[in-house]
Amino acid sequence: VVLGMAHRGRLNVLAHIVGVPYAEIIGEFEGRAAPGSALYVPDPGTGDVKYHHGAKGTYELRSGGSIRVRLAPNPSHLEYVNPVVLGMARAKQLDGAPDPGGQDISRVVPILIHGDAAFAAEGVVAETLNLARLQGYDVGGTIHIIANNQVGFTTDPEDGRSTRYASDLAKGYDIPVVHVNADQPESCLAAMHLAMAYRKQFGDDMVIDLVGYRRHGHNEGDEPGYTQPMLYAKINDHPTARTLWAQQLSESGVITDEAAASLVEENLESLRAAQTEIRSENGETSGNGQDGNGEEEVDPETAVPLDRIAHANEVLLDSPEGFTVHPKLLRQLERRGKDFGPDYSLAWGHAEALAFASLLEDGVPVRLSGQDSERGTFSHRHLVLHDVETGATDTPLSRISDTRFEVYNSPLTEAAVIGFEYGFAVAADRDLVMWEAQFGDFVNVAQVMIDQFISAGWSKWAQRSRLTLLLPHGYEGQGPEHSSARLERFLQLCAEDNMRVVYPTTPAQYFHLLRRQALSEPERPLIVMTPKSLLRHPQATSPVHELTDGGFRTVIDDESIRDRDGVRRLILCSGKIYYDLIGSDLRQEAQGVAVARVEALYPFPEEDIQRVADGYSNLEEIIWTQEEPGNMGGLSYVGPRLRAAIPRKIRLRYVARPERVSPAEGHAADHVREQNRLVEEALTG
Repeated sequence: VVLGMAHRGRLNVLAHIVGVPYAEIIGEFEGRAAPGSALYVPDPGTGDVKYHHGAKGTYELRSGGSIRVRLAPNPSHLEYVNPVVLGMARAKQLDGAPDPGGQDISRVVPILIHGDAAFAAEGVVAETLNLARLQGYDVGGTIHIIANNQVGFTTDPEDGRSTRYASDLAKGYDIPVVHVNADQPESCLAAMHLAMAYRKQFGDDMVIDLVGYRRHGHNEGDEPGYTQPMLYAKINDHPTARTLWAQQLSESGVITDEAAASLVEENLESLRAAQTEIRSENGETSGNGQDGNGEEEVDPETAVPLDRIAHANEVLLDSPEGFTVHPKLLRQLERRGKDFGPDYSLAWGHAEALAFASLLEDGVPVRLSGQDSERGTFSHRHLVLHDVETGATDTPLSRISDTRFEVYNSPLTEAAVIGFEYGFAVAADRDLVMWEAQFGDFVNVAQVMIDQFISAGWSKWAQRSRLTLLLPHGYEGQGPEHSSARLERFLQLCAEDNMRVVYPTTPAQYFHLLRRQALSEPERPLIVMTPKSLLRHPQATSPVHELTDGGFRTVIDDESIRDRDGVRRLILCSGKIYYDLIGSDLRQEAQGVAVARVEALYPFPEEDIQRVADGYSNLEEIIWTQEEPGNMGGLSYVGPRLRAAIPRKIRLRYVARPERVSPAEGHAADHVREQNRLVEEALTG
């Protein structure tokens, strides 16, 4: 069972469902989460409040069996853990399966506990419900329990939703709903039995609207009578669910009043004893804020022998007998097989497919999802082929090995899908899990997932992930919403070796990057600024032999320079603007200028940049050049780090668009004018 829930009732679930000892929970209140405890976050983690922690445990059944239970950690952002739990569940359902058809939905049951106000109001709930019956996200049904308090903090239901019931959103997805009185344990148990039976029979979601109340305020110091005086007058006079149940059992002769009171006292005494034990110990606090991840870095070999590359290429070009590929696409694919060898020039989509194939041969499962990811937004990938006569599909990569390969077009949403892929990546042992944006600009719709889970999951909850975000980025005159993946925001989130942020410029770099991400330890998220126009740029290609030799380079020097002593100016840049610089007519006129590429931005490759700069003995200035405005892109991150790495005698300056609130021009002519200015200033200014 994989559980997801908000803070209310979480400590109860940790103790009585997951099995975390009272002492460990109370240790969090006392500030002493001991090493080895379920709630401990190792250095350098900051940890999180006790109501956000997750844990794993075993629930013992009366039949003598047991169930493994995992409670997912979550932030205060209500309901955003929902798709994360579904991703975790699917990963475990597929564990060990050679293909998606081997998914066993009976292995894992996802259960989500919602708040009544949040279920109706948070958009990520609808996004998650929409995933339920989609091929790439189906988990065989989720049990949804709405812990219905009939109030949202201080907001009454009539001010928080436009429907009669908190559960009415589920009706839009034809999900059955059962309303049950939380004061009636036997009715609640019957509702749960029905939900489990429904899931088993139909493999679909079901909602239990558990109608109850919140006895106290929103938190320990809150007074609910200020805003709901009539409601809380009734609640204060109403017996607790435990009191009512004990009374019913007593009247039925199952237990005496004395025995019921004795059970309460025994539990209170257990809590008091646990608190006394914790206060008498000198435990260690969780995290110390030091930089570093505390684990040894493993940088794997990413080159692949030519014979393996050639074999993978043959499989990629092979179609089943009688399968008719679109004639226009067939001509493109056939060109990939002509004269294939060490000097054959690879485009981005081709290199990516070969990287996936090599990983599958290595036994690493590969999963890619996103908007239009099967074909690729820019029609460059074509991992799924369509028969133009029958409509049948074929995925050549599925024939590379018996290792699972998944590629799916996602629904037109970001938050829930990224959350799902994050959960999948957390729960998977070795899988390379990727999400691709249609345009990188749209990733900010999922900012909660980025801020709370991807960048901070390790520091807060000791939760590792290999999730890779592929974000098309680059200024090409397509306007403010089709130019920028907001590189600056990701760099702002970088610290404590928490993730990787890169901006590769060649297909070979991308090939090695994907393999490094899949094989390196410890696992970390990877943020990739990916190309658009470069997908077909004649200069943005790589020979096959760059896949069979070397590896990913964090900085690429200017290999066209012959007179290194004559270089006075070094231009440092990342991404697409490199090709604008070297392709400009001004490049030949710019004497004494070298153009180097910073391919990895975080961790900052200080030593490699120093090595490049040291190679030019008469260097006088370094210019950081970017397409983005001065308050965006890499400038504010790179600037101070460059100054710390480069001797003071070498001048530093930058070339960028003026600081702006909108990332790019709305008119193509304005874009061309500004792009030309950047190139001219960097090369000759």
